[in-house]
Amino acid sequence: MTAAAPRTADTDTAADTTTTSGASLGRSLPRPVAAPTISFGGIGDEAAPDLPGQLDALDELGWHDLELRTVDGSWIAELPLDRVGRIAETLAARGVRVTGLASRIGNWSCRITDDFGRDLAELAALAARAALLGTDRIRVMSYPNAGLPDADWRRLVLERLTRLAELAGQEGLTLLHENCSGWAGTSAERQIDLVAAVDSPALRLLFDAGNGVAHGYDGYLMLRQLADHVAHVHIKDAVGGGDSAEYVLPGDGAARLAESLRFLVDRGWSGGWSLEPHLATRPHQGLAADGTAVSGFVAAGRALSALVEREVLPSAVGWRPVPGGLEHTAAVSRER
Repeated sequence: MTAAAPRTADTDTAADTTTTSGASLGRSLPRPVAAPTISFGGIGDEAAPDLPGQLDALDELGWHDLELRTVDGSWIAELPLDRVGRIAETLAARGVRVTGLASRIGNWSCRITDDFGRDLAELAALAARAALLGTDRIRVMSYPNAGLPDADWRRLVLERLTRLAELAGQEGLTLLHENCSGWAGTSAERQIDLVAAVDSPALRLLFDAGNGVAHGYDGYLMLRQLADHVAHVHIKDAVGGGDSAEYVLPGDGAARLAESLRFLVDRGWSGGWSLEPHLATRPHQGLAADGTAVSGFVAAGRALSALVEREVLPSAVGWRPVPGGLEHTAAVSRER
C-alpha cells in the first residue's frame, strides 16, 4: 500500500549553478519538480455501508482511492485491529489505497468543553489503524462552541489542536482540518490563524468545496485565501442554505465548484479530490446509505468527471485526463 494522496515533490535534476553563455556562476535557475497529479476517489460510506459495496462503486468509476469513515456503520477508530488488518488485505488485493481516515475529533458531534481525553484516545486508535491501512492523514475539525466567549473558545481550540498535532507528528501523521464545524470551520481568516498558531507540519487544511453553501459563505473565495495550506479536497455541491440545503450532483449547485477546481489546476496543485456528495449519506443528520437503494455516488462521480472535462480541462494548459484522475504533461519549473 502507498501512503497518502500524491504530493508535488522536488527533484534536484537541474544544477544549482551554470556557466553557460550569458549566465554567471551562482545564478538561480528554475528547478523542475514532479508533474502535478490529481487523483479521484471518495469517502466510501457515501456509496455503501459495507466495504464490498464501497469498492464496487470505485470500480464502476475506475477509481482507486478510498477515504475511510465508517464500515458497516462503525467508525474506523472503533473497528478491532484484526478487522482493520483484513480490510487492508482486501484493499491491497483490489489495488485500492487509503488516502485518509475521518475522525470525530472536533466535529459536529462534540463541543469544545467535552472531555479532551476522548479525542486523545481516538487519535491513538486511528494511529494504529492508519499504520495498518498505509495512510498518514486524519480528518479533524475545530470544535463547536459551548457558550464560551470567543477568546476562550479560540484559546481552547488552539490548545487542543496544538497538542493533537504534536502527537500526530510523533506518529508520522498529518491532521487535516476541514472547513466544517467548529471555531475555524467557516472563516478563512480563522483557518489561517489556526495553522499559524499551531505552527506544525502535522496540521494542514482539507478544503470541502461544497460546505460553503450550507454554512453561508463563498467556498471559492475561501479557497483563494487558503490554497497554500490545502492538502486534500472534498467534492460536493448544493443549493439553498442552512438546514434547508439540498445536495445535488457536482456542477448542478451553487458551490462554484468548477471555479474552485480550475483555480487548483491553474496553480499546479497536487493531491486527491475525494467525492463526498451527501446524496444519501449525511452523518451530521443521521442519514446513511443503506445498501438497498442507489446512493447516487456513482452518478456523482460521473458528474464530476463530466464537469472536469467540460469546464475545467478546456482552460487547463498541459493537463489531461488519465484513468483515476488528472495529470500534467510536463514538469513544472520552480525558482530556487
